[in-house]
Amino acid sequence: MKKKIALAVAALIVVPILAILGYAATKPDAFKVQRSITINAPAEQIFPLINDLHSWEGWSPFEKLDPAAKRTFSGPSIGPGSSYEWAGNSQIGKGKMEITESASPSKVLINLSFKEPFEGQAVAEFSLKSQGEGTTVTWAMTGVQPYMGKVMSVFIDCDSMVGKDFETGLATLKKVSETASEKTP
Repeated sequence: MKKKIALAVAALIVVPILAILGYAATKPDAFKVQRSITINAPAEQIFPLINDLHSWEGWSPFEKLDPAAKRTFSGPSIGPGSSYEWAGNSQIGKGKMEITESASPSKVLINLSFKEPFEGQAVAEFSLKSQGEGTTVTWAMTGVQPYMGKVMSVFIDCDSMVGKDFETGLATLKKVSETASEKTP
């Protein structure tokens, strides 16, 4: 009788785990998180706030998560080769970003290397498109999703989690850009 109970308990534990692992295997091999906003300012005014990593402190939501984080800038002050390393609390972890491509005033590509709490690579792309008197800014992040990432995605929706930060950052970028636009004659 004890053997049957032990087998039943084992089945109740193993079957759901196997189901989760099987479901995770069906998840995509890549991920993408993307958000957009229309800003009432010209692209030429918004672009420098993205292309200069020093300016991110004024609008990036990740800067607010750990104001005491250690930040190190290297390379040129703007554009390709400009990089930023951070080491902070559990909310932001540790990593590096480097601008790899910059086409004023329409596009900035950034390689992201996450070291803690999880290792990973991703690419962030900012695209700016003039729309009448305003600019639509799109912030996207893409990357490869290894199997463990797929398993985590069964429980944690990366799009919802990171997407909220992108929305917050874009809203702040809008506020900063539009405030600066009001000051410009």
